[in-house]
Amino acid sequence: MTTLEKLTSMAGALLLFGAVMGLILYIAGRFGERRAGKPVAFLFLLPTALLVAVGLVYPALRTIYQSFFDAGGTSFVGLDNFATIFTSSDELTVLRNTVLWVVVTPFIATAVGLLYAILVDGARMEAFAKALIFLPMAISFVGASIIWKFIYAYRPDQANVKQIGVLNQIVVWLGGTPVNWLVGSPLNTLLLIVILIWIQAGFAMTILSAAIKAIPGDIVEAARLDGVTTLGMFRFVTLPSIRPAVVVVLTTIGIATLKVFDIVRTVTGGSFNTSVVAYEFYSQTFSSSNQGLGSALAVLLFVLVIPIVAYNIRQMRATEAR
Repeated sequence: MTTLEKLTSMAGALLLFGAVMGLILYIAGRFGERRAGKPVAFLFLLPTALLVAVGLVYPALRTIYQSFFDAGGTSFVGLDNFATIFTSSDELTVLRNTVLWVVVTPFIATAVGLLYAILVDGARMEAFAKALIFLPMAISFVGASIIWKFIYAYRPDQANVKQIGVLNQIVVWLGGTPVNWLVGSPLNTLLLIVILIWIQAGFAMTILSAAIKAIPGDIVEAARLDGVTTLGMFRFVTLPSIRPAVVVVLTTIGIATLKVFDIVRTVTGGSFNTSVVAYEFYSQTFSSSNQGLGSALAVLLFVLVIPIVAYNIRQMRATEAR
């Protein structure tokens, strides 16, 4: 598409947007002040509802429909694609990796964020210390993956060959032999998980630090007067007080973990048994041209995310109600 065509399309989209908004405002104005209310509210919601229907609902229904067809999308195969996910050794490896990501990442990232928030709370240069752990949040997943790819970089152990990877250089300094970290499974998956933990720990720290500061001072003072130890303060005062925030952080990171794609794509490209569901459905659909299996994996991912999203919303509402 040429630049002129792009500008023409952009101008057309702006004109269409202006025409739709003008039509809505005209219709809303016809109701008058007395009859305005719900009808006008629904009228303004109509464009959003249409966009959600076209951009979200229809693709979701189309994906579910496509998951019951073969690779070319022409022959109905029923539940065969879903059976493949749970019987194929390659797809079982994908599921294993996904479970590993979901089990390890949220808990360790939350634990690191919580520990860091407690350690720097009230300390000198608290803002600077928090900025250090929050900085990775400002980096894209691709950028963070490239940084860690250099850390894991491997060069053969030969004369006049210098290691460019930080991790292997440390191994060499300690007298060891360089290791190709990203080849061995499941160690390579755990090393990829470290990248997401590095990114998400800052998010966990921010939310949990705010929750810790919101604990009423009289409760903390009363516990200190009762002679509660530091460990007891964490167990009986801090943790129960911030429990809703911990749950929200866990579930939010859990959702991000299920959708992880960029890290796997950038570091290993799904090779060496490191693929996960979010990457596998892209790989099957666009690289292997297996639309049926790719759609089935997308449906599986959708089913896995829904309960966590529902629980997350419930916890956020409970937190706001307090």
